[in-house]
Amino acid sequence: MSSTSHQQLDIDLGPTGRPMPELPEPAPLDGHGPARIISMVNQKGGVGKTTSVINLGAALAELGRKVLLVDLDPQGALSAGTGVNPYDLDVTVYNLLMERRHDVREVIRTTETDKLDVLPANIDLSAAEVTLVNEVAREMALARVLRPVADDYDVIIIDCQPSLGLLTVNALAASHGVIIPLEAEYFALRGVALLVETIEKVQDRINPRLEMDGILITMFDPRTLHAREVCQRVVEAFPDRVFHTTINRTVRFPDASVAAEPIISFASSTKGANAYRQLARELIARGAAA
Repeated sequence: MSSTSHQQLDIDLGPTGRPMPELPEPAPLDGHGPARIISMVNQKGGVGKTTSVINLGAALAELGRKVLLVDLDPQGALSAGTGVNPYDLDVTVYNLLMERRHDVREVIRTTETDKLDVLPANIDLSAAEVTLVNEVAREMALARVLRPVADDYDVIIIDCQPSLGLLTVNALAASHGVIIPLEAEYFALRGVALLVETIEKVQDRINPRLEMDGILITMFDPRTLHAREVCQRVVEAFPDRVFHTTINRTVRFPDASVAAEPIISFASSTKGANAYRQLARELIARGAAA
């Protein structure tokens, strides 16, 4: 065997079939803000979107970043997953979008995780799209809500509902970057082109600063040929946009959701927790977070 072949065997190819980059421990921050705002978007449900928002946020907080999670889904799964009862809220992000008399700082809730806050939502938010249609600058409502606290945080992550409606457009209009969580399953690939097209329209017409931070492969099972083939096709289609980090299937994620706690603290030493730590470091190394 040639020396070149020996060198190739020594390279650590990650789940995406590419060499894993070295991800140094990020340097501590001297202060906080202004925040980089990131939307977690996929019009397909059940792709691990909310799980990724909670655990990426917790991993960034563990690295000393001050993080705000924004629940922009009427189901309120993000709120519940961070320990906030969505049925026990008088004022939510819906009121902030529709009424100017509320202070966003009074609506934000702290969580059990240090440096991790949440802006909660509940079923009231389902009325927002219908009501916002008649508003002036309706696409910019969320940007207005977040503006007063942008300097208080290092990263703001928005959990969007599984649709490409007006609320998701609001999230994209307010954001600097987008992460697309994509299930390692063939049919999940079919909707990516439509999603990328929507992102490009928002870039062109509303928010020129918007960037694609990356595609995150979720629910990955490295034991199946199907999952590996889907992963390979995503990398071929979007070679520079796919994160090296993948999130594997594990029963610990549902367990952590039931406990209303990030897996980073619920099962700190598991592969799932370490995957989100790696994702946080990769995001920072890409310059997509402070």
